[in-house]
Amino acid sequence: MPALLVLVLVTAVWGVTFVQVKDAVAIYPLFAFFAVRFALGSAALALPGAARVRTLGSRGVGAAALAGALLGGGYALQTAGLERTSVSATGFITGMQTVLTPIFALALFRVRVRLAVWLGVALATVGLAMLAGIHRGHAAGDLLVLAGAAAFAVQIVLMERFAPRFDPLAFTLVEMVVVCLGFTAIAGGLGEFSWPRGWTVWGALLVTGLFATAFAFLAQTWAQRRVTATRTALAFALEPVWAALFGVTLAGDRLGTAAWVGCAVIFTGILVAEAA
Repeated sequence: MPALLVLVLVTAVWGVTFVQVKDAVAIYPLFAFFAVRFALGSAALALPGAARVRTLGSRGVGAAALAGALLGGGYALQTAGLERTSVSATGFITGMQTVLTPIFALALFRVRVRLAVWLGVALATVGLAMLAGIHRGHAAGDLLVLAGAAAFAVQIVLMERFAPRFDPLAFTLVEMVVVCLGFTAIAGGLGEFSWPRGWTVWGALLVTGLFATAFAFLAQTWAQRRVTATRTALAFALEPVWAALFGVTLAGDRLGTAAWVGCAVIFTGILVAEAA
């Protein structure tokens, strides 16, 4: 239970940053934002973690690099899809990692999921649909976002295997460095790099870099030493719920009845799965 609560806290951190990030990327290129965000996250973990990287060995470094490549690929595909489809479609399809995670766990490692957990996954998926509203998107964009959700799901499944075997701090540091290098290459290739200016951008970078990156992914690595991939994916289904709630309280957004019911259904799905 403590590990699951940590994952819920992680989703709350991600949710509260939505408002900041939305304002920041309106005036600063998105891939450059990702590059600086993960650079700050890597720097925060480097001081306590750099000396421990050698404990990973070549297998641990390779595993962390693979996890980082999947994570960075998921973000890149999601962003590319968002440019071609609707925001609501992006939110819902990204949330499909909740369904894809147990499917990949079964396909890759023959991890069978109990019926009650599948019921929880189904409830969470229905709740995500109600929360997102699923306005019509574009097929190409939807497929890109789905590919991103698949990358996130595989990363979660692999973390269930990797996290118990390696030092969490060193593993997360290598993972974050790989993501940072990937986004630096993309931003450089697109000619997006410029020095961030203004508190709107720097405030978002510091909060996301330190809390939504360094703390959040270190917490995921620690928690997945104790929590299954499917339970992790279910906890991550709360991210759009927190984003909606903080949007209401901090940004003046309004949620309809269906969205509020969707939030409740997601919570119910997690409780059903946890009870199992």
